Amino acid sequence: MSPESEQRPPFPPFTRETATQKVRAAEDAWNTRDPARVSRAYTIDSRWRNRAEFLTGRDAIVAFLERKWSKELDYRLIKELWACADDRIAVRFAYEWHDDSGQWYRSYGNENWAFDQNGLMRHRHASINDLPIAESARLYRWPPGPRPADHPGLSDLGL
Repeated sequence: MSPESEQRPPFPPFTRETATQKVRAAEDAWNTRDPARVSRAYTIDSRWRNRAEFLTGRDAIVAFLERKWSKELDYRLIKELWACADDRIAVRFAYEWHDDSGQWYRSYGNENWAFDQNGLMRHRHASINDLPIAESARLYRWPPGPRPADHPGLSDLGL
């Protein structure tokens, strides 16, 4: 399939239901920690701002995610829909990870997403803050991979 004909349902304009599906699909993909798989949800020329880093294109996204997940070990993520309209979705998220010294963190943030007509994300703007936590304070203890369907979300966890 050529990049121009790629599609990633659901498509805009988003309803609350379809936006929630899009958010969960993104969460599930990111929890695989597979940079190539994650990158396929974005347009070839997708533009990102992640913290203070600016990226353009899938190759840059893959390189970024490879760096990220080589530092952020045992990464587990939960995303939650904040708002949606037309071709845009706003998300809040929190993820847990540890560094190579064993220090655990919970990273909190917000993302603003804009999609093309094929359901591929063309813009991603992420603001993120890291909070050191004790290992005993972790809330995300599922096995590697997507969050189990019965695991609480952010609001249920009081985050």
